[in-house]
Amino acid sequence: MALTQQLARVPPAYLDRCRETAASAADGDPGWDPPAQDTVDLGWAIWELLGFYRRVRPDSPHIGVLDRSIRGDRDPGVPYLDHPEVYDGIDAPPALLMPPAVAEVARALAGMEIDSLLGQLPAYRRAGGFAGFTSDPAPYLSEHFATLRSFYDVAALKGMAVVVWVD
Repeated sequence: MALTQQLARVPPAYLDRCRETAASAADGDPGWDPPAQDTVDLGWAIWELLGFYRRVRPDSPHIGVLDRSIRGDRDPGVPYLDHPEVYDGIDAPPALLMPPAVAEVARALAGMEIDSLLGQLPAYRRAGGFAGFTSDPAPYLSEHFATLRSFYDVAALKGMAVVVWVD
């Protein structure tokens, strides 16, 4: 099974309940089960987009925005979500972006335009980039970037936190 980037938007009160549940459970299970409409599996698209940015525009401020959107902030952490029922433990434990940080990321993502970056794909592919793709990677990257941006827009609008992890 491939590792993929997971995100969940949750109200801060939900995180409080998970922390309390984990503290009282003999096995530390936080009872993590956010609604499906508030979770997204980004596959590995944003990792690929980040790698592409780093190779063709290494000084771009968008790198930090994308990285934070999928890595979260380690402080405050969510150590009670470091449980086998939440993620498989292969990568770093889940991380959190609290509502003010979510709003910052949402604003920054809304200001990003990736079309000019994607315009560099043909030359990059001729040079050997994205060798694993048999077709044009632009639609895959663009679609998942739009999903990420929309996910954060909704989270910011609703004042939600975002939990990020790899599973």
